[in-house]
Amino acid sequence: MSLIDEYDFSASAGKGGDGVVRWRREKFLPKGGPAGGNGGRGGDVRIRGIRDNNALRPLMYRHEYAAQDGEPGASSSKTGADAPHLYINVPIGSVVTNRGSGEAIEILEEGKEYTILQGGVGGLGNEHFKSSTNQRPMQATKGQPGEKGDFHVELRLIADLGLVGLPNAGKTSLLNALTNADAKVGSYPFTTLDPNLGVYYGHIIADIPGLIEGASSGKGLGHKFLRHISRTRALIHCISLERGDVLASYDTVEQELSAYDSLVAIPRHVLLTKRDLVSDDAIRDIKTKLSSERAVPVLGAVTVLDDDDIKELGDMLVDLLRKTKD
Repeated sequence: MSLIDEYDFSASAGKGGDGVVRWRREKFLPKGGPAGGNGGRGGDVRIRGIRDNNALRPLMYRHEYAAQDGEPGASSSKTGADAPHLYINVPIGSVVTNRGSGEAIEILEEGKEYTILQGGVGGLGNEHFKSSTNQRPMQATKGQPGEKGDFHVELRLIADLGLVGLPNAGKTSLLNALTNADAKVGSYPFTTLDPNLGVYYGHIIADIPGLIEGASSGKGLGHKFLRHISRTRALIHCISLERGDVLASYDTVEQELSAYDSLVAIPRHVLLTKRDLVSDDAIRDIKTKLSSERAVPVLGAVTVLDDDDIKELGDMLVDLLRKTKD
């Protein structure tokens, strides 16, 4: 599956119910006093985290949300009912930003709720204003309006493993071979415009769209790609063996990753892809160069055309993730 990962929406919390002017009318109280009840609270607007990466899709079609208003007060000093809260479900990993205040909330726990707009307080009925000098108050107050706001929500995926590399490094093909993700594959740069996800024996693997030189400063799709890597446990840097200078390819991507602060501490390993295009001797030379000149761990070389390669790689990735968890 791929992620449609950011949207804007507007929302308003509910207005508080109005207080009312009412009087007691009981058989043995011919001069009954004030009995107007207070209004109920308006509904809040709340964000709730769920385990569904497609939860943002409703925002594609609906851009405005409004909670219900509180009920007005009633006679016999009855307070109006509070309005129910309005819940907007977002995937775990989402960041919801209030465009007005700039305040951002990260949704990292399933089921946890965050109030982003508070409903208005209910108005006061005339019984509230009764006093020794005001036996028959005629005043009541209106309910207060609820808060309003404009919001931006983006999904920063949470994955166990991220596949990174230059365009056409074979990341999507590798994801499909490992997980049967059925993501789109093409022979041109930036075939993948949004991260693709797959699951390998319970581990979530993310195919991050191809990086280019200058991505960390916003070139290409820039931060749109890099921000999706920040919550992965480990990174696999895929380098295609069809490229003439493997060290230059490695340096380009490594420079962009290192320039993005939140990625510096994430463990990463190199994987050579498309090994069917070069000889075994050439692969050995490349591994030696990477190990000696860049001191980088190389997992190995694979081709998606060889089932044994994919099985061996899958076992290595599971073992790598177990070690990062420990």
